[in-house]
Amino acid sequence: MKGLLNKLYNENHLTREELIYLLDNLGEKDKEKLHELAYNTTIKTYGNKIYIRGLLEFTNYCKNNCKYCGLRRDNKKVERYRLSEEEIFSALEEGDRLGYKTFVLQGGEDLYYTDEILVKIVQDIRDRYKDVAITLSIGERSKESYEKLYMAGADRFLLRHETATAEMYEKLHPGMSQQNRIECLYNLKKIGYQVGAGFIVGLPGENKETLADNLLFLKRLEPAMIGIGPFISHPDTPLGKCKNGSVETTLIMISLTRLLLPKALIPATTALNTLSSEGLEKGILAGANVVMLNLSPPEARKKYEIYKNKEITDIHQLKKIEERAKKVNFYVDMGRGDYIDFNGGIKYV
Repeated sequence: MKGLLNKLYNENHLTREELIYLLDNLGEKDKEKLHELAYNTTIKTYGNKIYIRGLLEFTNYCKNNCKYCGLRRDNKKVERYRLSEEEIFSALEEGDRLGYKTFVLQGGEDLYYTDEILVKIVQDIRDRYKDVAITLSIGERSKESYEKLYMAGADRFLLRHETATAEMYEKLHPGMSQQNRIECLYNLKKIGYQVGAGFIVGLPGENKETLADNLLFLKRLEPAMIGIGPFISHPDTPLGKCKNGSVETTLIMISLTRLLLPKALIPATTALNTLSSEGLEKGILAGANVVMLNLSPPEARKKYEIYKNKEITDIHQLKKIEERAKKVNFYVDMGRGDYIDFNGGIKYV
């Protein structure tokens, strides 16, 4: 085991068989060593900085029917909302006043938001806030749509692959295609976005092979950002009675991801913080270096319920994050926090 961990640390690579063996045989001392190596890799690559993002959940409508998500189309108990442009810019103005340099606009796959509407919103944000990073998390769209949004001023795009196992993906995402998901991710990279992918830990049917395949897919894709969080059941979904994902396994996957892809930006996710009161600290010690704080209007936050009892840290709670990061020898960085290899894509003209 020591040899595998050293190989991973020094070469940033393991075979599928080696990853499965490692996952099957990690003892407590091995887990400690794994997290230590991941933490050291974060420090070596980015320093002891935790980058702050402002998250705006601007719509909870979604055309999809993913079996684990509280926002799924067939959940009639959701109180749906769309923020007006005035509400969006009011929230962003407050974020700008507080010094945020990354805005993440996240929503379900809402058919209301045509290219025309979204392009205008992105252009207006870019016109008002010249030096911020604009991140979109709005699901699958055509390559042409992604190009238009990139030209309008978007810098980054988050699109989790959710699971790299095709059979599991299509079982959990009725009417959706894993192949299309993967094509979207590669299209985003080709266009020039800093791309985020990632997966859910603890989905029903998961095994060590599933986890290894998730890691190897990320290694092939080489995204700029990687979100890994535990599955949390929502009672109004088909998976409402399923067991939640493991915090411990999530932390192991964060550490393995950090060692496989040292330059990735990896958040301590909201889901991790929901299941663990020390999710941020544990995440940093496992290799995470990003945290998202909520910009959304208070009345909207409780309606954006992907899962129940979501932990929400408000953008005004920076002091709290600073104190928690300090416990593990990190400090808050309010800069854009760009991917370390990213030198700027070529804008389409």
